[in-house]
Amino acid sequence: MRDLKLPDQRHPEKAHKPDNAQPKKPSWIRVKAPTSEGYKRTRDILRDKNLVTVCEEAGCPNVGECWSQGHATMMIMGDICTRGCSFCNIATGRPNELDRFEPGRVAHAVSELGLNHVVVTSVDRDDLQDGGADHFAQTIRAIRHRAPGTTIEVLTPDFLKCGPEALETVIAAKPDVFNHNLETVPSLYPSVRPGARYFHSLRLLQRAKEIDPTIFTKSGLMVGLGEDRTAVLQVMDDMRAADVDFLTIGQYLQPSAKHHRIDRFVTPEEFADYERAAFGKGFGMVSATPLTRSSYHAGDDFARLRAARLAKLAQV
Repeated sequence: MRDLKLPDQRHPEKAHKPDNAQPKKPSWIRVKAPTSEGYKRTRDILRDKNLVTVCEEAGCPNVGECWSQGHATMMIMGDICTRGCSFCNIATGRPNELDRFEPGRVAHAVSELGLNHVVVTSVDRDDLQDGGADHFAQTIRAIRHRAPGTTIEVLTPDFLKCGPEALETVIAAKPDVFNHNLETVPSLYPSVRPGARYFHSLRLLQRAKEIDPTIFTKSGLMVGLGEDRTAVLQVMDDMRAADVDFLTIGQYLQPSAKHHRIDRFVTPEEFADYERAAFGKGFGMVSATPLTRSSYHAGDDFARLRAARLAKLAQV
């Protein structure tokens, strides 16, 4: 039995790799350890429902802030991923069978937490014929039934090995936001996302909008992996060509010495510059700060994005 708390068992594909130095974090990256009562309540509800969150599995620095406010990003289809991306802290290997009762437990937790907005993500499931698309759809429908007032954002894998019907199944379930992260610039895909393809991920976002023009689409990038500004701006242009509405940009933080090295810490001033550039290119919403993660303040940002679209439509 694997102990997923041990790094060499959590990431067997990285165990043979040489160690990468982990530089000291600058002052703008450091966060306090979570201790609030709100954090504990959220943790207890998730434990009681036997649910996995990307907040814990990926070691998100914002877990204390988000959980203290009752926000959490649900990670469905288990805690073992079939990919081995060099930046990611999710365990890698052969996943367990799908839990058919999980959609109901997620919906119950969303209702109990009283969420206005929920983000549902997953591990990659290349072992499943549909990549887990139907499980996503079941989860969306269960939340709609149990918490009809909650807006739903899905952060999906790329469905690289599936037919076009996989994405169609997810979109047909009518999430409010379809999110798929490009993660990095194309030139870094071989070292950062070796199991993925840049154009396929970009096309997935474009197809989501083609299937349902009313859906909000969203994608995110990490910086500090070795990219340059020109490449980041080009990815912004690619996203806008795919009609992506919402962009997030955050600092890559190295989970362990075996993970992809940090090239540098991008300054808050550079993030502000990226934000200005992205708004100038036509994104409806942009979140670009060192601690920005795909789900960070997702509910508030979605509400602003939706209000902006409604205001724009009212002027037509």
